[in-house]
Amino acid sequence: MRDLFSIEGKVALVTGGSRGIGYMIAQGFVEAGAKVYISSRKADVCNAAAAELSKLGECISIPGDVGNEAGARAIADALATREPKVHILVNNAGANWGAPMEAFPDDAFDKVMNTNVKGVFHLTRFLVPQLTAAAAPGDPARVINIGSIDGLEAPALDTYAYSASKAAVHHLTRVLARKLAPKVTVNAIAPGPFESKMMHETLERFGAAIAASCPMKRIGEPEDMAGTAIFLASRAGAYITGSVIAVDGGISTGHQ
Repeated sequence: MRDLFSIEGKVALVTGGSRGIGYMIAQGFVEAGAKVYISSRKADVCNAAAAELSKLGECISIPGDVGNEAGARAIADALATREPKVHILVNNAGANWGAPMEAFPDDAFDKVMNTNVKGVFHLTRFLVPQLTAAAAPGDPARVINIGSIDGLEAPALDTYAYSASKAAVHHLTRVLARKLAPKVTVNAIAPGPFESKMMHETLERFGAAIAASCPMKRIGEPEDMAGTAIFLASRAGAYITGSVIAVDGGISTGHQ
């Protein structure tokens, strides 16, 4: 029971791990004793984040773009040359775009869907050999997809592609969970408001109101996100698959 929440010695990849929610999860994994690889599109930013996290444990940078099939393949291949087994994959890399319906650009819609949905699918399927190799009796490999409460309910902002993409991530999670069981579990975390580059402007303008409307009366903190991911990645979460866990302080409970 003492090791129920341990992920020590496991190998993890966190996409979009150089900032925001990805960085929160990567830091939690590093501090919990996992060997963590992070990826993001900008090599200098990814390298800098890995160097910072390496002060806490073991973190390696693999820059790359999951927004296209070739980019996802390159990340998977780069990881496969280093690690024959991957215990944890966190599909966090994401894109967003806001514009009025009548002016929403078609290429922006494609970019969001390609990164947020196809990126999850491509990277997961390319890493299936390493994930299944890491599976052990009672301790399957884990895929953790980062969705959003905007995929659970209609958002107030004009983020049509983003909310649709996150709803798709939630259902893709269920489909992959059925496909990859029993050697790999696949779950999704649907975050509410957390401090990140994507949320920064919204929280600057409406943070106090969002916190006031939240049942828990605050914005999410790094420990909230890291704790949920560690739970899903540990023995404690080994029997959970196909689930979407809202980590939002209860915000989504009042709007459905």
